[in-house]
Amino acid sequence: MGVRLKTTDPIWWGLFSAGGTVAAFLVPVHILVTGLGVGLGWIPLETLSYERVRELLENPLARLYLLVFISLPLFHSAHRLRHILIDLGGGALKTAISILCYGSAIAGTAATVWLLV
Repeated sequence: MGVRLKTTDPIWWGLFSAGGTVAAFLVPVHILVTGLGVGLGWIPLETLSYERVRELLENPLARLYLLVFISLPLFHSAHRLRHILIDLGGGALKTAISILCYGSAIAGTAATVWLLV
C-alpha cells in the first residue's frame, strides 16, 4: 500500500524553496569569488585558467556543486514564472503554462547532467 499524492504541488514547492535557498546563498558567494575576487586581485587569474577549471571539474563534488548551482534555481524560476503568468490572466492555460515552465526546468537540468557527465 503506497502513498498517493492528490497533487504534485508539494514537489514543485519543495524545488522552489531549494532553488531560492541556492540562489540566495550560493550565487552571491560564487559571484564574489569568481567576479570580484579575480577582478580585485584577491585570487590570481591563473586560478581560473581553462586547464585549472577542467582539472577541477574532474572532481565529483565540483560536478555535484554545479548541478545544484544550475538546476535548483531553474526550478525556482520556473515555479515563480508559472505563478506570475497564471496571475496575469493565464488561468485558462494553466496546464500548458505548467508544462512549459516545468518542462524547461527539467530540460535544463537534463542538459546540465548530460554536460557534467
